[in-house]
Amino acid sequence: MSQSETKTLLLLKPRGFCAGVVRAIDIVRIALETFGAPIYVRKEIVHNRYVVDELSSKGAIFVDSVDEVPAGERVIYSAHGVAPEVRDASKLRELRVIDATCPLVTKVHVEAVKFAREGYSLILIGHRDHDEVIGTLGEAPLVTQVVDAPEDVEDLHVPDPDRVAYLTQTTLSLDETTHVIEALRQRFPNIKGPHAQDICYATENRQTAVKDVAAECDLLLVVGSDNSSNSNRLVEVARNLGTNSHLIETYRSIRPEWLEGVKTVGLTAGASAPEILVQETVTFLEEQGFTDMREVEVMPENVRFGLPPEIVEAIGAAPAVGD
Repeated sequence: MSQSETKTLLLLKPRGFCAGVVRAIDIVRIALETFGAPIYVRKEIVHNRYVVDELSSKGAIFVDSVDEVPAGERVIYSAHGVAPEVRDASKLRELRVIDATCPLVTKVHVEAVKFAREGYSLILIGHRDHDEVIGTLGEAPLVTQVVDAPEDVEDLHVPDPDRVAYLTQTTLSLDETTHVIEALRQRFPNIKGPHAQDICYATENRQTAVKDVAAECDLLLVVGSDNSSNSNRLVEVARNLGTNSHLIETYRSIRPEWLEGVKTVGLTAGASAPEILVQETVTFLEEQGFTDMREVEVMPENVRFGLPPEIVEAIGAAPAVGD
């Protein structure tokens, strides 16, 4: 192949697992190693099928409701968080809870409770059916309304337009969220927001990386599951910049016609997608002639979250499996 025929693969960094996902997966693995199977997990621990299937094979049992967990057993809450009613149901069943909620999601829950106690009507920007939004909404359901687009703002009704606050789902598109916030400020000039933005650092960093390389790419592929909000937003960011983009579960999702006439492919992964799926995709693309592979690091990412006290204490107190 001549130099003019060389095809390029731009591997974006940061990509893949964020600190909250690493922490959540570690919690399930450590629980299995410490206590042995089965360990129950409410909802998908993170929104990625590969991860869920791997943990299932090791003894994790994923359930939709804590009502499915036998009384007195251990249950792990997913990284997306839960509503207070779930915690209450767990207490009634005397479940031993290990909370894997991402600390950045917990921050939004705390803000929701604070605003509600101060008498604000709360506008939650996000996708109504997403697990994270369901959990946050549950903190103050009587005063919270959910919107996910600027046009939704006109339909809002609040008792006092001067006592309104907004929060956001942590995995949204920065650009689209900005448009919704602008619409809210026009409708409610005195609206309050969080002290620091709710969209998490990993979501922002991955979107920034996509923006930085989109103009160089004929195609941008995002490794992630269909139900991963932050993965879908990466595809939207690229498409909004005019770059052809697709979400892929694995390299097997890539259609041959997507690569026709393509000279440069950008590759990234959502915050819940494991690196092994990225590397399998790299290998596949190299086999398709994308042999000029370059890693493009937009910014360093060194965030780490500690384990929750429930599991730290349990590890210290529990005998090893087999003792």
